Amino acid sequence: MSEKLNPFAIAQQQLDQAAEIMGLDPATHELLRWPLRELHVTLPVKMDDGSVKVFHGFRVQYNDSRGPTKGGIRYHPDETIDTVRALAAWMTWKTAVVDIPLGGGKGGIICNPKEMSAGELERLSRAYIRQVGKIIGEEIDVPAPDVYTTPQIMAWMMDEYSFMRGYNVPGVITGKPIPLGGSQGRGDATARGGIYCVREAGKVLGLGLKGATAAVQGYGNAGKFAHLLAAEILGMKIVAVSDSKGGIYNPDGLDGEAVIAHKKETGSVVNFPGAQNISNAELLESDVMVLFPAALENQITAANAGNIKAKVVAELANGPTTPEADEILYKNGVYVIPDFLCNAGGVTVSYFEQVQNAYDYYWDLETVHERLDKKMTAAFHAVHETAQKYNVHNRMGAYIVSVSRVAEACKLRGWV
Repeated sequence: MSEKLNPFAIAQQQLDQAAEIMGLDPATHELLRWPLRELHVTLPVKMDDGSVKVFHGFRVQYNDSRGPTKGGIRYHPDETIDTVRALAAWMTWKTAVVDIPLGGGKGGIICNPKEMSAGELERLSRAYIRQVGKIIGEEIDVPAPDVYTTPQIMAWMMDEYSFMRGYNVPGVITGKPIPLGGSQGRGDATARGGIYCVREAGKVLGLGLKGATAAVQGYGNAGKFAHLLAAEILGMKIVAVSDSKGGIYNPDGLDGEAVIAHKKETGSVVNFPGAQNISNAELLESDVMVLFPAALENQITAANAGNIKAKVVAELANGPTTPEADEILYKNGVYVIPDFLCNAGGVTVSYFEQVQNAYDYYWDLETVHERLDKKMTAAFHAVHETAQKYNVHNRMGAYIVSVSRVAEACKLRGWV
């Protein structure tokens, strides 16, 4: 069972299926199954109590045939190299599916940021850059925020890298605070891109989204903004949300700002006034039109996929659905907007940030939203049409679109 839920084994399995459907040649297929480069680092960090703690981290550069590798850095106690490899592979497909000139990478440190002070996090972040700084750069590999990393952490990393180079290099990292070369619209970009996809799905499926119900699993950056924007942009009623401690349900709808304030005050969405407490498992199976999994991987599995009642599953998280679950959802007529399309708004605005850093001219919020909408809408329809053409589910459609683009770049370079 554990092998089935190994995220990198899942990523390879999804690629293998796409390669077979596309008739990809064996050499290109084998090349795309593995990261081109990976670095493992050991990080001694002085803690506030004077002791030194040794942390382990990774940076994976999966494929750079279409441009510099791009992908977040995660701080998580359960981080593994296979998770980072899988996410770097998904970043490769994600940048290709939205057709931006970047490859895929990912980084991670095994740590529990919730138990660390700001000073300890800063020393850890700078230690990481001192090790991986040799293999990153605005034309090589550009990191970004991810699970439990923030614009402040990006600022420390950019500062450390700039010191190593001897001059300011804002473009080495994205997701930075706006005064240090961050982009307008980066905060809610992942959720906003997903909301644009749901809007387009509503059009192709003939679903009326205004007043329809939605549930959000996970209440970090993506989940929180999905709640606010599903209401604001689509006019949806969000009836259930959850975080790592549990969930809440109110059939009359939950006010986003009020839930955010409650979580800020208490540390969780649980026990929100006027709502019933529910489990994460119950939230996933709630009777809503749109389900937004916005937490961690492997949430929808063969065990619960048959109980999913949503008509649309919009994957804001990375890898929330296992391959077995995909087949069940597809057979049951659930329309899945796959992770590396649905949550590609984040990397798209990160790319916009790189562009703005490169020519030192910054766009207003309206321009960012307009260009993000254009990219996400084009990507959604490319995937939808490919899935229809090959008579496969949308994840396979997305793989076929992106793998064909990466394969073409590898062939043009003469790698295969």
